[in-house]
Amino acid sequence: MGDDHDDVVRFRQRLGLPGLIDVHTHFMPERVLRKVWAYFDSAGPLTGLEWPIAYRHEEAERLAVLRSFGVLRFTSMLYPHKPGMAAWLNDWAAGFAARTPDCLHTATFFPEPDAGRYVREAVEAGARVFKAHLQVGAYDPNDPLLDPVWGLLAEAGIPVVTHCGSGPAPGKHTGPGPIGRVLARHPRLRLIVAHMGMPEYAEFLTLAEAYPEVRLDTTMAFTDFVEEFSPFPPAELGRLADLGDRVLLGTDFPNIPYPYAHQLHALERLDLGDDWLRAVCHDNAKALFGV
Repeated sequence: MGDDHDDVVRFRQRLGLPGLIDVHTHFMPERVLRKVWAYFDSAGPLTGLEWPIAYRHEEAERLAVLRSFGVLRFTSMLYPHKPGMAAWLNDWAAGFAARTPDCLHTATFFPEPDAGRYVREAVEAGARVFKAHLQVGAYDPNDPLLDPVWGLLAEAGIPVVTHCGSGPAPGKHTGPGPIGRVLARHPRLRLIVAHMGMPEYAEFLTLAEAYPEVRLDTTMAFTDFVEEFSPFPPAELGRLADLGDRVLLGTDFPNIPYPYAHQLHALERLDLGDDWLRAVCHDNAKALFGV
């Protein structure tokens, strides 16, 4: 990955950036991560694609790689797929954040009776960002069990990176409709739409235009890999440029099938200008998280 490192450094230096802030990276308990990798290895039903993991390293090496790229802050995106998982994932994430000061303390939730309690505990413990995965979790974000969660996070101003788009395969509760109903009840919710909302890019841009606290992360969007099956519509580039203060760098590291630098070059070739790139790769997240 030597060339990858040099490419990332050159990208930062050309833009005059002190570093990158990546809001969509995955760190989770090793046994959970191994199961995630096994799923990708098997071309699971949500992907159906060959998906070689580019950074299949032990945790310490993965951290060293990110830091060598100049990633100043990152997240430990983790998520439950069934009840009873979220609280212990949050316990692990709190410990990871405590021993990894450049990680933004991440937490998660699932629709279950104690969700409001453990989300409040995570917030009180210092969680800076939450992850919700409507596709893998297969739950309706409008489940009444989540009412106290969305209300608390909106009131606290804590961002929630949410996989709510229907890519790479639609789920029962994906798409702009279900999460849009949450926003209608909680318009101040700091929702970060993962993967730019692929493939419903235009619809999620519309949500961002309607709700000033909605943001989008770039995770895997615009890359050669995704453009093959879910291309971003060129007609929407003007709207993307106009929302430049609410687009955040995300990559899905380490679970990506290409070098880290490719995500950066994919953004660069949109030709939206260096100011847009600086905002997306550093300034917007710096302002949002106060880092």
